[in-house]
Amino acid sequence: MRKRFLLIAMCVILAVTGLWYIAVHTGKATRQVQAPAELGVTQGKGFAGFTLANLEGQQIIVGQTGKVTIINFWATWCPPCREEMPELDRFAQKYRRSVDFYAINIQEHSDKVSEFLKQSKYTMTVLLDSDGTVAKNFRISAIPTTIVIDKEGIIKFRKSGPVTMNELEEIMKGL
Repeated sequence: MRKRFLLIAMCVILAVTGLWYIAVHTGKATRQVQAPAELGVTQGKGFAGFTLANLEGQQIIVGQTGKVTIINFWATWCPPCREEMPELDRFAQKYRRSVDFYAINIQEHSDKVSEFLKQSKYTMTVLLDSDGTVAKNFRISAIPTTIVIDKEGIIKFRKSGPVTMNELEEIMKGL
């Protein structure tokens, strides 16, 4: 009888130890920080930052977390791009303290871009993708294309075609 009692007690101790082990390790898994989103170029993916030169030749890092980032791919010869530029410039100025806004010109010489901005009196931050590498990495097949990245570095919006200030403000409300 005593052997039977010891055998049952050992089984109970092993079962309790096993349950404790499972509880401890399951608890650790739920307390861990959520893994970052998979990097990509579409909505819901994590944004992989990059560096491009501005019109003064300074290297600018795009995609630091903690602030909403909006990038707009464009060219001076593109009629829809030219159509949306006044609203984008107003948006960039209105939200300059809370949003990093970058107008990324694709494969045009800096003199041509500077002259266009000067004539139009645009003041938004323009970066030069001189060889088109960033546009290629983001699979830009049509311009303009606008991408909105939230504070955590997740792409929340992507649109090919002109975007309005109202549209961007609505997106901002949802972030």
